[in-house]
Amino acid sequence: MNRRLKEELSKRWVKFWMRHAGLTTAGRIATRFAVWFAPPHKARGYLAHMYSHGYIAPSVTLYHSDLHLGRHVFMDERVVIFQRENGGPVNLGDRTYIYRDSILETGHGGFITMGNDSSIHPRCQLNAYVSPIQIGNNVMIAPNCGLYTYDHCVKPDEPIRLQPLQSKGGIIIDDDVWLAFGVIVLSGVHIGRGAVVGAGSVVTKDIPDGAIVAGVPARVIKLRRDL
Repeated sequence: MNRRLKEELSKRWVKFWMRHAGLTTAGRIATRFAVWFAPPHKARGYLAHMYSHGYIAPSVTLYHSDLHLGRHVFMDERVVIFQRENGGPVNLGDRTYIYRDSILETGHGGFITMGNDSSIHPRCQLNAYVSPIQIGNNVMIAPNCGLYTYDHCVKPDEPIRLQPLQSKGGIIIDDDVWLAFGVIVLSGVHIGRGAVVGAGSVVTKDIPDGAIVAGVPARVIKLRRDL
């Protein structure tokens, strides 16, 4: 069998099984068959565009009763969508990409929304407890970022693990924002449209539109319009 014929048969195999993919048990099995002849990791992005139900990798863990997916969503290997007690919904817009080993959690009334064409790269952690995480369109979140809308009370006369969660408010990330590698965003923060956050920064206060920020805590270095 020549190479061209092998490639054509592989394409037909993948397309056939992706047509039947989905979140049901049968759909998850179909996805597992589809990836036998598909390339790994980010090269599988084209699978999400074959059909509107998108691509959910076989090893994805979906432990959430209020998950809403847009069209052509991509979830890479070992992504976890998790719901704790009283966790609100997770809403993912069209063409959102969540790469491997990232975890999205909701609990205690918090919820997560992502707009269209936004991406979360490997090993990110989004914890929406007490307050929400709201991410706009065309947002890029680099690997190893953490978004946390809560912390623990730290009164001295009681073990910290027994103290209630508290929050300064939700996290809002407007359209066209880029969080570079290893950024941490804490509760009550609003990151303005088109802002860029440098690698390793800790964001504790609002960031204006179009700002470039870096540091611990993150501070404005310059505005994009001044470049």
